Amino acid sequence: MRTGSRWTVGRRWQAPLNAALVALCLFACRAAPAQPAPAAVESDAVAARFADPPVSYRTPAFDPGRTSMTSNAELRTFVHALADDAANVAGTTTTVRLIDVGNSQAGVPLEALHFSRPSAGAPHPAVLLIGQQHGDEPAGAEALLVIARELGNGALASALDRIDVVILPRANPDGAAARRRASASGIDVNRDHLLLRTPEAQAIAALVRQFNPMVVVDAHEFAALERYVEKFGAVQRADALLQYAMVANLPPLVTRASEEWFRQPLREALKGQGLTSEWYYTTSADPADRKVSMGGVQPDNSRNVNGLRHMVSLLIETRGADLGHAHLLRRVHTQVTAMASVLTSAAARADDLQRVRRFVDADVAAKACQGDVIVDAAATPSEYTLAMLDPQTGADKSLVVSWDSALALATRVKRARPCGYWIAADQVDAVLRLRGLGVSVQRVEEGGEMRGEVYTETASELGVRTDLRGSIADGSAGALRVKVTTAPALIDAVAGSYYVGLDQPLAALIVAALEPDSPNSYVSNLIVDSVRALGRVMRRPLTLKTSVVP
Repeated sequence: MRTGSRWTVGRRWQAPLNAALVALCLFACRAAPAQPAPAAVESDAVAARFADPPVSYRTPAFDPGRTSMTSNAELRTFVHALADDAANVAGTTTTVRLIDVGNSQAGVPLEALHFSRPSAGAPHPAVLLIGQQHGDEPAGAEALLVIARELGNGALASALDRIDVVILPRANPDGAAARRRASASGIDVNRDHLLLRTPEAQAIAALVRQFNPMVVVDAHEFAALERYVEKFGAVQRADALLQYAMVANLPPLVTRASEEWFRQPLREALKGQGLTSEWYYTTSADPADRKVSMGGVQPDNSRNVNGLRHMVSLLIETRGADLGHAHLLRRVHTQVTAMASVLTSAAARADDLQRVRRFVDADVAAKACQGDVIVDAAATPSEYTLAMLDPQTGADKSLVVSWDSALALATRVKRARPCGYWIAADQVDAVLRLRGLGVSVQRVEEGGEMRGEVYTETASELGVRTDLRGSIADGSAGALRVKVTTAPALIDAVAGSYYVGLDQPLAALIVAALEPDSPNSYVSNLIVDSVRALGRVMRRPLTLKTSVVP
């Protein structure tokens, strides 16, 4: 059971600890500029399987003799020049707008580009492209600079007749400068999209709130060698690993659109360029753990959180996070090919995407108070054959692995779907994070009673957050694994407390945040003080006087 002292210490020191970690990182970055991490050793035979394509790209990373990636300063100059150039082109109908979405923890501006053309009818649906949430995965940012130029005055500009495009080329500039995965505070930005503790994740959430995109693409890179050579005596063969949202409570229509309208054409586009692809997969850092998993199914990363917003949410990972500057042209070309395919598909399906969104949003909101909702789910154990390479000869090598499939999820915990949730008046932090996600929250103006259920904590354990790779770069006081029971009760909804109804499109995100035993809940991540500060409302509080929290 959680003791009072343990809880007090965790809450008391969480913010100071995060601040100290940020200060330490910033001091270290100024005192000793980070050097590139040594590239993994790749045999000549393997390298020959990944020849450069017959293309050329103009970003700073491709300057002659260059062995480093585009710096933060160079990237900022690049995107500002694109916006300025578009404003000075006579006769163009394309608008390129620079959007300030905040600053990183080290104070680096987080800037996005919005590409649009005038529309005689309804506003165009938006596509959001995000690069380099992980600082040591640079190809996505380089590719997005290429895509931005092609949208401004190139081969992709015609897509703007049907869609708007928003590009955040580098979401984690501090990590990029330090050549490390996590943000300055030690938090993995791509595990922060439900909790919103970092300004980087908050910036992405702000773009999502502003543009409500129909499609989101998250560009990453995977390590080509490392764990797979150690565990399996094999090297990953694919140029790109692809996946869309796979998480509990995801509407099937979103999955179908993701697969049929986007992943299938994307694979064909890569194949047409002589590039190979596979489902996204990963394995833990434990050498004894030989299981391979088809991506995380928790509602914490960009792919899954945006899927629960009913967006087609795609992950594109290219081969090379551990290869330094090697194969950069092929890696960037793979990303450019994939993103161009996504933009082409989105433009072709613009009307269909809007129809699906309207239907799914209304359907999810209408399910409040009815049926069940999944609180926790897991991937399904199976076997899978991976196409790999021999690390010395470069020859094809088939590998049969234990495979956790995310295509079908096994329910661990489910409950009757409530009408909504009650939140105690002092849990302002939780309310602010829900509002940051775009959730509608109501404040109780005059006290009353809500018929519902209350939680009782039966067990809890304080530990570290984990994902399929192992422990998550978290920079915090840790996380709880909580077990609860529920019991019918009249909830005393005093004035100043809050009500969050599930009769809204973001109902699944609300469940993920507020059910205490959800793996990424606000209770488990020490944002809500206690299960006693929450309640499940089982009948609509129609007579309660409330107002919407701005």
